[in-house]
Amino acid sequence: MPVLGVLTLDIRVEHSHSLKEKRQVVKGLKDRLRERFNVSVAEIDHLDSWQASVIAAVIVSNDRIHAEQVLQAVEAHAASLLGGALTGTNVEWI
Repeated sequence: MPVLGVLTLDIRVEHSHSLKEKRQVVKGLKDRLRERFNVSVAEIDHLDSWQASVIAAVIVSNDRIHAEQVLQAVEAHAASLLGGALTGTNVEWI
């Protein structure tokens, strides 16, 4: 049976003074995660906020252990890129 894992990343973009600046940061992160880990990535909340964002990275797999490893790697990579701007994470399984 396939599993679906959803990792949400809460981000605070302190230096952003416009939606355009925030979207540049968010787009860069989304592109890097997609390319490196082959996960689906979307901004899912705070779309109109200049300094906050919630990004979801999703994986579908027939092996939960593999999916957990990928999402852990995504979280670690995002933390290394964002530093203190990553304010929270959560993983859900469907």
